[in-house]
Amino acid sequence: MEQSVQPDFVRDPNEMLVRHILDSIVVAPYLQGERFIDVGTGPGLPGIPLSIVRPEAHFTLLDSLGKRVRFLRQVQHELKLENIEPVQSRVEEFPSEPPFDGVISRAFASLNDMVSWCHHLPGEQGRFYALKGQMPEDEIALLPEEYQVESVVKLQVPALDGERHLVVIKANKI
Repeated sequence: MEQSVQPDFVRDPNEMLVRHILDSIVVAPYLQGERFIDVGTGPGLPGIPLSIVRPEAHFTLLDSLGKRVRFLRQVQHELKLENIEPVQSRVEEFPSEPPFDGVISRAFASLNDMVSWCHHLPGEQGRFYALKGQMPEDEIALLPEEYQVESVVKLQVPALDGERHLVVIKANKI
């Protein structure tokens, strides 16, 4: 696997398990719905681990780089994952029909950029799920008034030093 494909290259298998796999699946209990899009998925994080622990749900794995999407297709084939769909596209250009129940991001963008670039993706009851490190109070303060933070969950990732938070955002009803 090429080092450039990895967002945060980790060589130690135990560290990889904690920093990438456990860090991804810890949000599974908080996801509402059955149809999700993982924007800026890179090597499939958190979408692939989530698709394994949520086999009843469907995950679109979106990335703008072809080599990453080719890697995702190979992983899909090797793991026989029928509930993921790797797609090469910029998020701003990706059509959202039908709309998604959830837009998921991990190490993708600020909250403001996420809702700005991905505003067309969730359905009426859809949510944005942003995986963050430290509590992003400054990013929350800069959210446009059309959006509200529904919850911030302090995540407990086994064996991970450092803070992790899940910020759940919903569009305000107009």
